[in-house]
Amino acid sequence: MPELPEDLAELAELCGVQTVFTDAAGTTRRVSPSTLAAVLGALGVPAASPSAIAESTARVRDDEWREMLPPAVVVRQGTETRVPVHVTDGSSVSCWIELEPAAAPVPPGAMPWRVAPVPSTGRRGVSSPAGDGTTSLPVTRHLDQADVLVEPRIVDSRKVGRATFAVPGDLPLGWHSLHAESDGATATTTLVVTPDRLENPQASAGQLWGFLTQLYSVRSRDSWGIGDLADLADLAWLTANNAGADFVAPGPLQATEPTAPVTDSPYLPTSRRFLSPLYIRVEDIRETAYLSSADRSLVEWAGEPVRDLSGDDAPIDREAVWDAKKSALEVVFTAARSAARQTAFDEFVLGQGRGLVDFATWCAIAEHLGDQEWPPDLLDPTSSAVATLRGSLKDRVEFYCWLQWVADEQLRRAHRVGLEAGMRVGVVRELASGVHPEGADVWVQPVALARGVSVGVPPSSAVGPEGRNRGLPPWHPRELAKAGYAPFRDMLRTTLRHCGALRVGHIGDLFRSWWIPGATRATAGAYVTYDHEALIGILCLEAQRAGVPLIADDALLDDTQRDYLADRGILTASVLLADQAGSGELVPPQEFRPGGFVTPTPPDLPPTASCLAGEHIDLAERLGILTEDAQVLRSRARSRREALMTSLSRAGMTTFDPSERELVEGLYRYLRDTPAAFVAVNLADAVGERRTQAQLGAGDGYPNWRIPLADGSGTLVMLEDLFESARLRSLVTVLNEEA
Repeated sequence: MPELPEDLAELAELCGVQTVFTDAAGTTRRVSPSTLAAVLGALGVPAASPSAIAESTARVRDDEWREMLPPAVVVRQGTETRVPVHVTDGSSVSCWIELEPAAAPVPPGAMPWRVAPVPSTGRRGVSSPAGDGTTSLPVTRHLDQADVLVEPRIVDSRKVGRATFAVPGDLPLGWHSLHAESDGATATTTLVVTPDRLENPQASAGQLWGFLTQLYSVRSRDSWGIGDLADLADLAWLTANNAGADFVAPGPLQATEPTAPVTDSPYLPTSRRFLSPLYIRVEDIRETAYLSSADRSLVEWAGEPVRDLSGDDAPIDREAVWDAKKSALEVVFTAARSAARQTAFDEFVLGQGRGLVDFATWCAIAEHLGDQEWPPDLLDPTSSAVATLRGSLKDRVEFYCWLQWVADEQLRRAHRVGLEAGMRVGVVRELASGVHPEGADVWVQPVALARGVSVGVPPSSAVGPEGRNRGLPPWHPRELAKAGYAPFRDMLRTTLRHCGALRVGHIGDLFRSWWIPGATRATAGAYVTYDHEALIGILCLEAQRAGVPLIADDALLDDTQRDYLADRGILTASVLLADQAGSGELVPPQEFRPGGFVTPTPPDLPPTASCLAGEHIDLAERLGILTEDAQVLRSRARSRREALMTSLSRAGMTTFDPSERELVEGLYRYLRDTPAAFVAVNLADAVGERRTQAQLGAGDGYPNWRIPLADGSGTLVMLEDLFESARLRSLVTVLNEEA
């Protein structure tokens, strides 16, 4: 393993960039100097030459001494924490905390696109828990200085000393502000007190089970060519009443582009904070019922080209659906709203704050520019050019805010319908692991997300010798802290609305993330570490405030990370067929990892029956994307299947020669006998679907994320007909057996 220049390795360590990683063969490999320099550059640390490295090292060493207070302070409740305060050596200093105030009433009426900008929720102000920018008088706590001696140092020709203050462990949970004053100068930073352990409101409920699906694929006869939030409500009601299900998990629902092309993958949204209006049911908007006959005709005409698509077995056409829905929604948007409805809309916009208005502005500008390249003066959301254009596009900005309100209302109804039908959890939402590199979040948060790099996975036994480039911009750890973690907090608050649990995709990225510079291969990357105590603490805080348990979705977690998450009260997800021992045998159910969220197969593998039959191998071979010999893979799949069948039959879960249906039912019977907290039943397994939703590496050779729900013969399964499936009814019987 070649040696790295000592100065470059030192700088990387100072900046939290790891210089080695373990490859697919289990060999420790060193990151190349060029990769380190590129990753450091993306962090804002020049390292392209020895002189640049020397200058950056000197600057980074002293960075924390230049600021009176740290960029942000995140602590655990119940633990005293010491905070450094930097002042001119010998000067006196005082430090105090202003506790998070209670939210003031939301003023009705004026909207952000009609009046002055929404008050900022930046770290120098103290905002309400609702994020609406309102404030009230804080409660002040003065801090005691700890008896800690640290030698002063010369920084930028100034002798700087360090005082240490003790943040007590008895502070209430919440978003507070920490203040310091010395020689007439003051500084303020965000202080977040997080729960030591997330309280799980479902902990005493016993094992829960429900259906896992991709919402777009579950269509009804009233759908406009794609499963929508009204279908989600009906799915929740049907499965609660007819199957006794405790939850329904519809996959990511985050925002898509406002204009063509519309990205098919739900795991590549334009924003992780907001919802996709593709999932709105136009007829369920209250104002639709009161349209004039002429406007009602316009809505019906808009839907005509796509209404019949729900009965078509062709791949889902998101662009056709959005063109139709957008035209209809524009008609409904112009309809008069009652005073109560208008007030509800105004309160929603004010409650979501500047983030919603900026997102809606991005949508309006993207629509306005179309295929044109964005001019430089529009790339900065705070520029005067953007403010001017926002004013001229105020109706479109309001329209895109309104779409979010409507989608939020319909999601709330779906969750409520599930609970009222007897579900103990309701909707389980999923937070995608990243955003589109050219999407709204990157525009709204130009500093908090790093540029010139993308998140991926290094070469490993899990993903293969080439690794994987997921194409997602990563959080910038330093800039996110400087922002007081507000972008992360606001994303979580919106996502935690109207759900009974939240799945967090690739949560391992909050510990460390594999950064890939530019257009290089996934092998040419490096790990960048994050303050996981801060990020996961904030995740726990916001989830606890929402009363929502968390599920960590990441097959790449190591044992240390899993243990840490368990200590924080976060459930971890397991994929049974991926987590099997090398022999393919299952451990006895009672020895299965307790307290998690378990399903047989992940979204990027075929349903269980076809996965066990090795049909994903056949598909990859047809597409020419296999990285190993097909016969070797098939032989391995057969061995694992036989070992699985033996394990299940010995445990009494199946016969010794089970049919395909019996084998799938045996797997779920096994899962119901484990101590897992959540058992997620793939809806595709229930109806006999054999096709995978996505084939990684297939490009245009496969209709990724566009497969409508069908049975084993390829016949479409409509939402209304779910319980006409004998296979589904048989599986439900198994799921409701006494353990």
